[in-house]
Amino acid sequence: MVSLFVLVVITAVVFDYINGFHDAANAIATVVSTGVLPIRTAVMIAGVLNFVGAVTGTAVAKTIASGFADPVVVSQTVVLAALLGACAWNLITWWYGIPSSSSHALIGGLAGAVVAKAGVGAFRWTALYQKVLVPLVASPMIGFFVAFFVMIALLWIVRRMRPGTVHRVSRRLQLLSACSMAFAHGSNDAQKSMGIITLALLAFIKAGHEGLPHWVMPKDENHIPTWVILVCALAIAFGTMAGGKRIIKTMGRKIIRITPLQGFAAETAGAATILGASHFGVPVSTTHCINACIMGVGASKRVSAVRWGVAGNIVTAWVFTIPLSATMAYVAMLALGLVF
Repeated sequence: MVSLFVLVVITAVVFDYINGFHDAANAIATVVSTGVLPIRTAVMIAGVLNFVGAVTGTAVAKTIASGFADPVVVSQTVVLAALLGACAWNLITWWYGIPSSSSHALIGGLAGAVVAKAGVGAFRWTALYQKVLVPLVASPMIGFFVAFFVMIALLWIVRRMRPGTVHRVSRRLQLLSACSMAFAHGSNDAQKSMGIITLALLAFIKAGHEGLPHWVMPKDENHIPTWVILVCALAIAFGTMAGGKRIIKTMGRKIIRITPLQGFAAETAGAATILGASHFGVPVSTTHCINACIMGVGASKRVSAVRWGVAGNIVTAWVFTIPLSATMAYVAMLALGLVF
């Protein structure tokens, strides 16, 4: 049982690492596409700030650990299947350069694995609706309109300034906004793996197994062990430093042709939206938020400035992420059932 738990932790760390390089574009796509920073410098800075953001709170981790499934019906194989389904979907969308949600892939994977193990009634669908599906719609809309109005306000502020001055100042401001976005990304996304490892630990306790040191175990459902926080924070930081050039290209260049001022507006709006969600323990998609913010700043110029065909492909990935990752995890759970 201990060896299976170790396998779950390793898979969770791999998922967190994949999350990092898959979602590196969330923090740095705009700052790279505008030429403010070279990609290697940008991913290094983003990785450090991902780590800092990841260790600042555990509200989202607690939601993942106890919000969607009772640890009584969760086993190590359920958690492993959920992670395998989420990793598979992340790698597929990364390969095709589609900015999908790692968060929703993990939650979808958990749903599929729980259903495969204990039936449809074992998963908390009300929690899925309230904490995932509603934010799935609300957070991009909030980000879109916040970015739209921030951009309008900035254009009004700089309306009498020289273009060269605006360009120079906005490049400096974009450094700050990119750092804020990287911090926000770590504060929300890294906590999902923290939550899934804690869920595995709770399942270990509920099953009555022993063999792990006391410092490894959570005190209760609302406690995330320190080692879990540090391991997940490091995993997402190193993953981000590995970069994600395919998705950076999609987000930074294919949706709209972005300027430093637009990048500053998009990142500021995205960081504000994500940090608000992290504060309330809502596992939102940082990918959805920053994409919606980029669309918002583009629409503030004119509706045709946004390449809605590319945006439509991204939205399609959003819609299919939960059901397809759930399906992959369901299949993984059936396969693991034959082994364990």
